Amino acid sequence: MQPLRILALTSCITLALTAGCKQDTTPTASPDATATATTANADAAFQTAVDAFIDGSFQHNPVFGANSGKHEYDGKLPDYSPEGLKATADWLHAQRTAFAAFGDEKLDEKGRFQRDYVLTVIDGQLFWLEDSGFPYSNPSFYTGDLSPSMYLTRPYAPLPTRMAAFVTYQEALPKAIAQIKANFKLPLPASYIDLGVNSFAGYSSFFKSDVPAIFAEVKDDALQARFKASNEAAIEATQDMADWLKAQAPNATQDYALGADKFAKMLHATELVDIPLDQLKAAADGDLVRNLASLKTACDAYAAGKSLAQCMDKVNADKPVGGAVEGARNQLAGLRQFIIDKDLLTIPGTEQAKVEEAPPFNRWNFAYIEIPGPYENGLPSVYYIAPPDPTWPKAEQDAYVPGKSVLLFTSAHEVWPGHFLQFLHSNRADWKFGQLFVGYAFAEGWAHYTEEMMFDAGLGDATPETHIGQLSEALLRDVRFVSAIGLHTGGMTIAQSEQMFKDKAFQDPGNARQQAARGTYDPAYLNYTMGKLMIMQLRQDWTAAHPGPKALKTFHDQFLGYGGPPIPLVRAQMLGGKPEAKLWTASATVKPAQ
Repeated sequence: MQPLRILALTSCITLALTAGCKQDTTPTASPDATATATTANADAAFQTAVDAFIDGSFQHNPVFGANSGKHEYDGKLPDYSPEGLKATADWLHAQRTAFAAFGDEKLDEKGRFQRDYVLTVIDGQLFWLEDSGFPYSNPSFYTGDLSPSMYLTRPYAPLPTRMAAFVTYQEALPKAIAQIKANFKLPLPASYIDLGVNSFAGYSSFFKSDVPAIFAEVKDDALQARFKASNEAAIEATQDMADWLKAQAPNATQDYALGADKFAKMLHATELVDIPLDQLKAAADGDLVRNLASLKTACDAYAAGKSLAQCMDKVNADKPVGGAVEGARNQLAGLRQFIIDKDLLTIPGTEQAKVEEAPPFNRWNFAYIEIPGPYENGLPSVYYIAPPDPTWPKAEQDAYVPGKSVLLFTSAHEVWPGHFLQFLHSNRADWKFGQLFVGYAFAEGWAHYTEEMMFDAGLGDATPETHIGQLSEALLRDVRFVSAIGLHTGGMTIAQSEQMFKDKAFQDPGNARQQAARGTYDPAYLNYTMGKLMIMQLRQDWTAAHPGPKALKTFHDQFLGYGGPPIPLVRAQMLGGKPEAKLWTASATVKPAQ
């Protein structure tokens, strides 16, 4: 087992440094040479341990391996049984012990940074596995792993090869769903039930209506026969899961809150953020106030005499030609050229992203992007946009499609210079671990940060309408920040959160419902604004120390060069000192309590 191999390795290092392992003592080296050799040996052992951790991560979660481009894991699903979950937790604890044994004195500066990066990844995974309670209540703990999009949309192999992998995946799906169902401890929160019903029914519909046509051209009778059997079983298993969850609705609860202690533990375990919750809430409220004030100024110029809600309605009435998917396709080239013209950051490659409609099983949020793993090259990324729920009233469906200026900043967030460009950098990072493990606040904080950065650089000629589009996205993320804290630590109800999305972020009813519900099963969605504010403070501090005409581009390139660690670790690397979480505010920097 990999954990045993790593523990044996690091135990020997520890003993060697305390004269507990037999060492060759002749000839005697100088103290400086001995120290250098010891550090080099520890660094080499550390990198061996990292490689073993990556391999073990793929073994415990083969979906992660396959999505990273290790296609020997294609079609495999994790073991979700209680024994499987415990084995993963035990392995992570063993890994934590092993990596913590690499003390500061054994590693150079780079090694210490990398060790802390690994430890935070482990702590974050342990939080979700052990502390959150999500394996026993929250469908979102599983639904990402169950997505088959890679086999259907990523041309990493000929279609027959991907079809065989998909069939293997479908053959494993009924067992995995049975394990998930057995894990859930009733009663479940109502919003969790709704998520599960929509996700599993979406899978069933997708398997039935869309998938057969994708593989229809494959001329392999035996494989087609396997597909027919696996597809029928998968349709039945996913629909049965949706029906079972729906049957739990009469006994549903509103017990979704993590509570203040777990919420604070989540922030530190996953992002190394130790800012007290009252200060976090103050920062969230302050950014919301800042952006509402900017919205009023922009609306006074764009829609004089109208309320903010009427102003937003006017912006959203200016729909993208051809709909959201076609509109986004038309925006990407201009966004990329703007980055080049303004020299905002390096574009390290020629890759492009496609835009498609989101599949039925993954429409719980308006937009997202799927990006090939770091072990793959030359494959397309896909920016997905969800259509409105066809069960909604016609007016709500129409309102769900954003105005073109709002969509512009969604496209900036997902593609140029947001997630897509960020992953062009991280997939070229000089450390494989940094390519593979990209944190929530780093990724979403960066993507959200780029929206305001692009507007400040003059995107869309910085017109009032363009500014309102940017502010619409900022207000949405501000209300997520406020809602995450409120829903999980402050007694906020879903209805109160939904109303805030309508009143403060000016979201249409469908989006407001989705966003409020998401806050219950994705408590870390405060990371969009929290990550953005940490990046803004870091930029302010770094550029003050490194002035010059290329300071902004240099900052962006250097920031993206680390992969995706917790932002406090990046701050320590770029500024020196210890890791520290600092949030930018319009008036002052929010600091953790001493």
